[in-house]
Amino acid sequence: MRIAVTTTGPSLDDQVEARFGRAPYYLFVDTETMEVEAVQNPNVAAGGGAGIQSAQMISDHGVQQVLTGNCGPNAFQVFSAAGIQVKVGVSGIARQAVEQFKAGAFTATNQPNVADHHGMGGVGQGRGMGMGRNRRS
Repeated sequence: MRIAVTTTGPSLDDQVEARFGRAPYYLFVDTETMEVEAVQNPNVAAGGGAGIQSAQMISDHGVQQVLTGNCGPNAFQVFSAAGIQVKVGVSGIARQAVEQFKAGAFTATNQPNVADHHGMGGVGQGRGMGMGRNRRS
């Protein structure tokens, strides 16, 4: 089976990343052979839509399941439409997470486990009124 794991780096010895859409790397793992393809996430610094774009990229890689810490509603919707199961609450070293997955330790979720824009890290959206509205006294 081919799965994807969100990680902080390009190897199975790196940590599982808690954020799905803004994970630095995605590891595509063949659970039979443990062959790994590491892909750097091009959506890490996206202004918006990182979850959707990342979920579509993962879907295009032919995975059947995703292991991650958290998954928001937009990414979850893409995975649901593609028939990909999502396992959330995954943490620790990626290699151990894959072994736990193979042993049946994780249950697929039937809904996102975080609200929209969870991984934004408090970055402003530029929608404030501000004081510089070209006022003249």
